[in-house]
Amino acid sequence: MIRKAMLFCAGLGTRLGAVSKTIPKALVSIHQKTLLQRNIEYLQLYGIKEVLINVHHFPDKIIEVVNKHDGWGSKITISDERDSLLETGGGLKKACNYFNDEADFVLMNVDILTTLSLENMFHTHQAHQDALVTLAVTNRKSSRYFWMTNEENIIGWGNDQTGEQIINSHNQLKINKVAFSGVHIIRHQFLELLQKEPNKISITDVYKKLFGQVIIKGFDHSQTIVVDVGTPDKIRIAEQLFA
Repeated sequence: MIRKAMLFCAGLGTRLGAVSKTIPKALVSIHQKTLLQRNIEYLQLYGIKEVLINVHHFPDKIIEVVNKHDGWGSKITISDERDSLLETGGGLKKACNYFNDEADFVLMNVDILTTLSLENMFHTHQAHQDALVTLAVTNRKSSRYFWMTNEENIIGWGNDQTGEQIINSHNQLKINKVAFSGVHIIRHQFLELLQKEPNKISITDVYKKLFGQVIIKGFDHSQTIVVDVGTPDKIRIAEQLFA
């Protein structure tokens, strides 16, 4: 099984409005437990107790909480981005040495809460040794989405708000829109490709460049709960779904 993970905690959380004016999104609480604590404990359910988190927005507050709670029983490493927000791809590139000895590792957005089974996702990932990445997806509605084939290959991306479409497929291929759940399982070889990218880049933009060049798999977990706790409304929804 996987030993290490990275939680993306550096974002500004602008969709949270006034909430993010005083705290980073990682410290938003759902029933007296922060998103950071919930996801540290979520990863522990699958034996992952070494976690790297990147910080930028109110970094000292995150570090203080981690130290106060001794990482909630996990070994927490900080990747400091306070000088420059590197986005998700750049954040992973800066921290790639952390995963030098790992065959596979997990990436996860800290503002995602889910009942997804990482064990089942990892088994799917392992069954496709030619895939560099496996992404958790569902069939929920989203303005931004991946295109996935019936064979669960991710071959494209779209944005209904801007009309942008990137797709690598043949016309006869059956494809479906799926929403990304903010959870990735990455094979170590992906880091070699990431070194060619800018120091500041979204990991989704990296994937978009790789369609048709490498195999990216989707793991459909539509039967489980996933909440992107990125807005005040979603905080209320998360409070209804997570104790």
